[in-house]
Amino acid sequence: MTAAEIRQKLRSVRCFVLDMDGTIYLGENLFPYTKDFLAAVEKSGRSFCFFTNNSSKDTDTYLQKLARMGIAGPRERMLISNGVAADYMLSHHPGARVFVLGTPLLRRELAAFGLKVVEDDPDAVLVGFDTTLAYNRLAKACDFIRAGLPAYGLNPDLNCPTETGFIPDCGSIAKLIEGSTGRTFPFFGKPSPLTRAYIAKHTGLSESEIAVVGDPLYTDNALADNSPLCSILVLSGESKADDIGTMPGTPDLVFRDLSEIIPYL
Repeated sequence: MTAAEIRQKLRSVRCFVLDMDGTIYLGENLFPYTKDFLAAVEKSGRSFCFFTNNSSKDTDTYLQKLARMGIAGPRERMLISNGVAADYMLSHHPGARVFVLGTPLLRRELAAFGLKVVEDDPDAVLVGFDTTLAYNRLAKACDFIRAGLPAYGLNPDLNCPTETGFIPDCGSIAKLIEGSTGRTFPFFGKPSPLTRAYIAKHTGLSESEIAVVGDPLYTDNALADNSPLCSILVLSGESKADDIGTMPGTPDLVFRDLSEIIPYL
């Protein structure tokens, strides 16, 4: 694709929705080009926000992490799969008692959104990226799901990139539960169509004015499949160029990292 074609593809984009792990940072290490990219986006008259599938943390924790890295911004700029899940549960299971297999931060945030988070006698189960996973709570979740309660996953990611490699994410925990219970369940977060609607609502833009930037292909880039969203794959995280065509997610544009996008803004 020529430089002119890339600029034409980005011409209608008013907001870049950025993944976090493997896109703007790795663990506690901000990529050296991230701030330059964000500055270039704003200089071009566009905006940006963050959307992470990583349901192990809450909004406050992410905002604090970004602030430590020198990236300050309004709370509205930080979106997580937690919010998509809360919106859905409040509208489709109003008043439900929910068992959350997730970190204390996730449970706290879902309760703050208005969900009735409980340990016993639930009406539904939510499975998150539980970096504090305890066997007794995993067994309880399996018992509830095996009994037929409605169940949902916060995000389908199999792995989360870190400074030392990859660690099992929510999708891998869900596969463990499937192995025990024989049940699969739908996921919130990217690439759920619910997330497309959530992003459009929070940005106030049409899908044709939004670019989703990140990886892996089967979540971030698959979010844009069969939609007007612009899909940008960066190769700084989990997915590599050789993965294109082997899984869901067909990017419109592919860059080594965020720094390669700057000349086209």
